[in-house]
Amino acid sequence: MTQLSQRAETGWADLFAEGRLPRFALICLGIWLNAADTLVTATIMPSVGAELGGYAYFSWAVAGFLVGAILAGASSGRLSEIFGLRLATTIAGLVLTAGCALSAAAPDMGTFLAGRILQGIGCGWIAGFAMVATAMLFPERHLARVFASISGVWGVATVLGPLVGGLFAEAGDWRSVFWLFAAQALLFGAAAPFLLKGTVKSQGRTGVPWLQLITLGLGVTAISVADMVPQPAVTVALVVLGLAILALVLRIDATAKVRLLPHQAGDLRTICGSGYAALFALTAASMGLTVYGPAILQTLHGLSPLAAGYIVGIQALSWTLAAFTVAGISGGIGEQRAIRRGAICILLGVAMLALFMHSAPLAFVIAAAATVGAGFGFSSSLMNRRLLGVIADEDRAIGASAFIAVRQSGGAVGAAIAGATANLVGFGGGLTVASAQATAIWVFVTALPMAFAGFLAAWRLSGVAVKA
Repeated sequence: MTQLSQRAETGWADLFAEGRLPRFALICLGIWLNAADTLVTATIMPSVGAELGGYAYFSWAVAGFLVGAILAGASSGRLSEIFGLRLATTIAGLVLTAGCALSAAAPDMGTFLAGRILQGIGCGWIAGFAMVATAMLFPERHLARVFASISGVWGVATVLGPLVGGLFAEAGDWRSVFWLFAAQALLFGAAAPFLLKGTVKSQGRTGVPWLQLITLGLGVTAISVADMVPQPAVTVALVVLGLAILALVLRIDATAKVRLLPHQAGDLRTICGSGYAALFALTAASMGLTVYGPAILQTLHGLSPLAAGYIVGIQALSWTLAAFTVAGISGGIGEQRAIRRGAICILLGVAMLALFMHSAPLAFVIAAAATVGAGFGFSSSLMNRRLLGVIADEDRAIGASAFIAVRQSGGAVGAAIAGATANLVGFGGGLTVASAQATAIWVFVTALPMAFAGFLAAWRLSGVAVKA
């Protein structure tokens, strides 16, 4: 086979051939729903609070969604085996539709929050099933391009999500946002049975890993609640407790008859273990900018909320651009270098934020955010592909769905650590120049250990880790 023909078989035209384009579009729609729902809701929450009351429960709108999304994402691999990918994906679309409709019609904050939990479950399933569909329906040679496209959808959602939410909020019609997403989710659910033809239920005996899911739920809840507690000592204790419970999940899963994660997922000496550890730790390290970046930029740099949001969004834009630069890498030394380059960029970018965020010119902050985003772009899709390449066929569904759950768990841990740090340096007592400056330093300093741990895991993943 000539080099030209090999390039053609891994190009975009071949990716969309043989009926794969509609499936690719469905996966992208699912990722859009998951990403945009979160970003749009964050923008309209002040309007929701003004109409429904319950400002004290703002954090629960995020926490409820996050707990539902992580548990749903973690269970999606097994559920796709039990019900089949077509039926499971259809149900996920309907659950998200119901959650959006419930929030849109909510007469009070309690009903709104119930809708957010349903949205979290629906989005978690949709994202998880999208990963399963990618692993099951696309040849290995196309995985890097599919994962790069998924990164692109996230980037677009980062730009359009706040804009859409802001437009509806300014018009005083936040409820229409949820009706809009309900319609999209209904379209997704209706299209799934037709576009996922050819997928079948697992022929072997399977089940739901209830013990691991319950334990995971306890750990994620502890971590999510930690960010809402005003006492820093209690926050730190809850984060440590949550991490211990997450470690217990790995221990239980290693000997369970029905597993939540692939074999060796808890063994850092293996590609599987080091890969999931890298996804978890690097995501956790990046959360300081996402959670506190807008407030810091508005206070210290005098930016408007929209401008601050788009400065933070540069991270997603650079992620997208970098992901497409490595989409054509087929493996080998090129894959190894890209993964390591990405991990180095994330570690360097977090260090730059710790140095520049509090007082440096805005251009330095933009460069730091872009460096972090580029790091994820260089490494994420290739880490996913490398993991799928060593996961046994019987673990492929749960291995693919775990990509989302592991990242979201890392995000929850990173946000909680950032929250505990910010409260310790005075952010919880009120947003002033002094508290913003302290937060701008220490939120990123405390993220450096996670960034370094993720760097080491990614280095091992791309080099000395063994397959099993």
